[in-house]
Amino acid sequence: MKQYFAPWERAFDRVVDPFQKFIHDESASGLLLMAATLVALVLANSPLHEPFHHLLEIDIGIAIGGWHLEHSLHHWINHGLMTLFFFVVGLEIKREVLGGELADLKAAALPLVAAVGGMVVPALLYAAATWGTPGIDGWGVPMATDIAFAVGILVLLGNRVPPTVMTFLVALAIVDDLGAVLVIALFYTDQLVWEALLVAAVLLGLLAAFNRFGIRRPLPYFVVGTLLWMAMLESGVHATLAGVLTAMTIPSRHKFSGDRFSAQVRRLMDEFDEASQGHTGQFHNRRQKALLGSLKRGVQLYESPLVRLENSLHVPVAFIIIPLFALANAGIPIPLDTLGAALGHPVTIGVMAGLVIGKTVGIAGLSWLAVKLGIGQLPTGMRTAHLIGIGLLGGVGFTMSIFIAELGFAQAPDDLLMAKTGILLASLVAGVAGYLWLRLRAN
Repeated sequence: MKQYFAPWERAFDRVVDPFQKFIHDESASGLLLMAATLVALVLANSPLHEPFHHLLEIDIGIAIGGWHLEHSLHHWINHGLMTLFFFVVGLEIKREVLGGELADLKAAALPLVAAVGGMVVPALLYAAATWGTPGIDGWGVPMATDIAFAVGILVLLGNRVPPTVMTFLVALAIVDDLGAVLVIALFYTDQLVWEALLVAAVLLGLLAAFNRFGIRRPLPYFVVGTLLWMAMLESGVHATLAGVLTAMTIPSRHKFSGDRFSAQVRRLMDEFDEASQGHTGQFHNRRQKALLGSLKRGVQLYESPLVRLENSLHVPVAFIIIPLFALANAGIPIPLDTLGAALGHPVTIGVMAGLVIGKTVGIAGLSWLAVKLGIGQLPTGMRTAHLIGIGLLGGVGFTMSIFIAELGFAQAPDDLLMAKTGILLASLVAGVAGYLWLRLRAN
C-alpha cells in the first residue's frame, strides 16, 4: 500500500517540554512586541498621530435594556483585554507555586530574593530622584520586568549561557509579576466603593465554590469572572486584578491518576490496533473513530483546567493582546529640540536609574549576598557574572512598567510622557547591555 507522509507529521514525533514551548512563545512574542512598539513610535511622530489618537478615543459600549457600559477603545484595551493578560499571569503564578520552580522553597529562595531586590532598590532610586515632586507617585514604574522581551534577548544568546540562567530568569520574572500585581492592588487604586467590593467578594467566593465542588468546565468561570471584572470596575480597585483573582480559583488537579490514565490509553490503543485488522485504507473505520474520540476525551480530562487554559490563552495573549497594548500605549512624541529637557526631568531620571541601575544592583547584589549568607545557592552552571547579566535584563520593564505608569500618572499627562520616555530608553539600554554582558563576559 502506498504510504503518505507530510513534513508536518514530524511534529507528532517531537516531544516538546512545556517550559521549552513557553520560552519559544515568549521569545517570538518579544519580537512582535518590538515591532508593535516601533509602529507606535512611528505613528506618534508622523502626521498620522492625530487620526490614530482619535481612533483610540472612539467610544465603544454594550447596552442591555436600560443598562449600558461605555468606554473608549483605549480604555477597553487597557482595562478589558489586559484582564486576560493578568489572567494568564495568574495561571502562571499558580502553576509555578504548586508544581514549578517556586514549589520548592529551598530552590525558590534565590529567585525570590532576587525579585524582591529587583523591586525594592529600583523603587528607592526612583523615590530619591523624584522626592518632593508630584512625580513621586510613579515609584512603582521601575519595579517591573517584561518577561517576553527579557526571554527573547536571552534566547538570542543560544548555548552561550547555561539553561539554568533561563530558568532563573523566568522564576524571577514570575515573582516580579506577582509583586507588580500586589503593588497595583494596594497602591494604585481609586477611591473604594465598598458596595461593589462586597459584590466582588461574593463572586470570588462563588468561583472558589466552583473549584471546591469539582466544576472543571471553563464556561462557569468565564461568566462569573466577567461579572467579577464588572464589579471590580466599579469598586475603585483596578479591574484587571479580576483576571488574577479568577485564575487563582481555576482547578489545578488532574481528573484521575497518572496510572489510571496510562492504563486506559494502553487499553484504547490495543483496541485500536485490533480494529485496524483487515482495514488497509487510509480512512479509519467506525470503531477506530470511536476509540480516537475516547482517547481525545481522556487526554482532555487528564490535563488540568489550569494547564489547558494557560496553553490555549498564552498564544492569543502574547501575540495579539500584548502587541495591541504596545500599539496603544508605547507611542510617544520625540521632539529632538526638547529631548535634552526630557532626559533631565526627575521622572525620566528616576525611571532610567531604577530600571538600569536599580534592577542590576537589586537582583545581582541581593542574590550575591543571599548566596554568601547561605540563604540560597546558585543553580548548576550559573556564576556571579550571570547574575549581573540577569540583573541588566531585568531592567527591560516595558509592558508592566507602562501599565503602572498609565495608572500612576492618569491625571498627569506630562509626567506620563516622561515616564514612557524613560521606560523606552531604559529598556533599550538594559537590553543591549544585558545581551553584550552575557555574550562577552559570562562565557
